[in-house]
Amino acid sequence: MNTPKKNHLLPYAQREDFHVGRATELTGRRRVFYRLLEILPGAASWSTLIGVVLLSVYAPFVAAYFVIAFALYWVLKTAFLSYHLRYNWKRLRHHMSLDWAEMVGRFKYKHLHHVVILPFYKEPASVIEASLEALSRVSYDAKKIIVVLAGEERAGDHAKLIGDQMRARYGQHFGFFLTPIHPKDLPGEMAGKGSNAAYAAEQVRTQILNPQGLKYSEVLVSIFDIDTVLYPNYFNCLVWHFMTAEHPLKSSFQPVPIFNNNIWEAPAISRVVAMSSTFWEMVQQERPERMATFSSHSVSFQALYEVGYWQTNMVSEDSRIFWNLLIANNGKYDVVPLSYPVSMDANAAPHLWQTIGQIYKQHRRWTYGVENLCYILYHFSRNKQIPLKQRITVALQQAEGYWSLVTNPIMLFILGWAPIFLGGQEFHETVLSYNLPIVVRDLLIMAMFGLVISSVISLTLIPPRPSHASRFHYLVMALQWIMVPATMIVFSAIPGLDAQTRLMFGRYMGFWVTPKTR
Repeated sequence: MNTPKKNHLLPYAQREDFHVGRATELTGRRRVFYRLLEILPGAASWSTLIGVVLLSVYAPFVAAYFVIAFALYWVLKTAFLSYHLRYNWKRLRHHMSLDWAEMVGRFKYKHLHHVVILPFYKEPASVIEASLEALSRVSYDAKKIIVVLAGEERAGDHAKLIGDQMRARYGQHFGFFLTPIHPKDLPGEMAGKGSNAAYAAEQVRTQILNPQGLKYSEVLVSIFDIDTVLYPNYFNCLVWHFMTAEHPLKSSFQPVPIFNNNIWEAPAISRVVAMSSTFWEMVQQERPERMATFSSHSVSFQALYEVGYWQTNMVSEDSRIFWNLLIANNGKYDVVPLSYPVSMDANAAPHLWQTIGQIYKQHRRWTYGVENLCYILYHFSRNKQIPLKQRITVALQQAEGYWSLVTNPIMLFILGWAPIFLGGQEFHETVLSYNLPIVVRDLLIMAMFGLVISSVISLTLIPPRPSHASRFHYLVMALQWIMVPATMIVFSAIPGLDAQTRLMFGRYMGFWVTPKTR
């Protein structure tokens, strides 16, 4: 890479390989090392899955006991995750009941300004207008909010037309309303949210922050997907957490994305997958040491400026910015969970098969976040100022997360029948062969209890029933969770394995924009 050094960057962020996106951007031994790291996740996942099948063929007794142990592990893991989900659900409901305006009034915060970056591509005006309408109704001084509706030149006239329309309608309401158009085909950039957001942030700095004399340390940047609808107290909640954080300028702030804007119109399969994603983020809120930023999040402008904004050469920019900040700050950087929601769209298309295709592509893009593991391991081997214990802990947590995402659902599906069908005559004649499916079935039924908790919690997170939906829909929404075992494989494990395999063979992905349909 030939990225010029910038004096405002933190020392480690001035390295020419700091913003590396893939092995092809490096040379020599660094390129070989990074390429090996790209191969590692896919190789580990494929080795595990193939190993399970081979174990069932050549050592069926070992495989059978492993099946039972793994099923028991799954029961315990499900109970562990359900506990965290329930606890965060209670915390979320509590936070939504608080008067954040009164709470934040205890602090001197009038000096703070908010930049809201809304990157968009070809989304319909109705989606964009819904987000801006909600933003205009938040319980916060609108004159302290700088709205950046960031369009793409590659979208043609649509970007300028939408920008002009929305600025005419909402521009006078906020302190500033900026509508930058991100140029297409800039050198070294990948078309996507990261390059758009980075360009928009620099336009804010040069056109508003510097001319107005606003301090970067007193500006909070919130980047939202264009379908994000804010709850009224979002900024009050954000400011309270910013003011009470141990290291506010060395922290990112993560709300809970609830994909419920169109939940009553989306098909059942879309609702289950969307709410499952919400539940995972809720679980992560209870384990902040494992968190990275995801989708919509907030961070100080100073922190962004010190690492050169979001990366412009990769797919998963939303989580990569956290790893940039953690590594540039030598491990001294946190994610603060807000346990406060923002609403987004469930992935839905006009037709069911289109919806299934879109969900698969979206989750393949999300699971392509495994590219961050390569980045983490690469820089952990170089930045020795990060404590060794922290490097080892974070690396193992992230590696296990990407490995289990792909392997666990498929193993649950394979292991129940593989030893029986592949184990040979000698194994078939044993008591263990007869009892294996019964034991595994009973253990997995116990694990299914977690779906009951998910069903109950999901019903409390949906918006009020519209007039066109009957009460029968509530029953459907409760029973739809029986699809979870299938959706875990089809929309989690398989796209994850797809993404890891593409990375393993150097077939790098680009950024796929999820179509918005309401």
